[in-house]
Amino acid sequence: MTTARDKAAFLTLLNDHKGIIYKIANAYGHRPEDREDLVQEITLQAWRSYPRYDSTYKVSTWLYRIALNVAISWFRKKDVRQKRELALEGKIEQRVDDSSADDEKEENLQTLHRFIGELKVLDKALMLLYLEDKSYEEIAEILHVSKTNVATKISRIKQKLKQRFASQKEN
Repeated sequence: MTTARDKAAFLTLLNDHKGIIYKIANAYGHRPEDREDLVQEITLQAWRSYPRYDSTYKVSTWLYRIALNVAISWFRKKDVRQKRELALEGKIEQRVDDSSADDEKEENLQTLHRFIGELKVLDKALMLLYLEDKSYEEIAEILHVSKTNVATKISRIKQKLKQRFASQKEN
């Protein structure tokens, strides 16, 4: 049975860490309705898991783990055709304006996010956490992999992204 104090504590926790939920939903949901569904599903799963929360772990680690697990499960349920269609939707309206360094930086940032969005689901999660300045230890804990595996995968993904940028500039 849940008490009013439990509900209030959960709502406070959720409010304090809502950025994690929205970040993961935005990374895995390509359409607004998908993002809304993911936010709701992540929140629901966090609520269901809240009674078992182990306070020896950071709340952010616990919530990242739930959010990523929900998002990855949701993403895997989509069929291949839908994923391709959604990726194409994200590529529409790409505009290039070389007249300003700020525009170029913004374009590079958009390109980076597009490339990350095209990674395998676990690699995408890894890079999102890396870009959040999470330590290798935290990433390993959240994704249930070894610290060495995190370092190796990040190195390989970074190399792959560099190659993608280089090949794009050649075209």
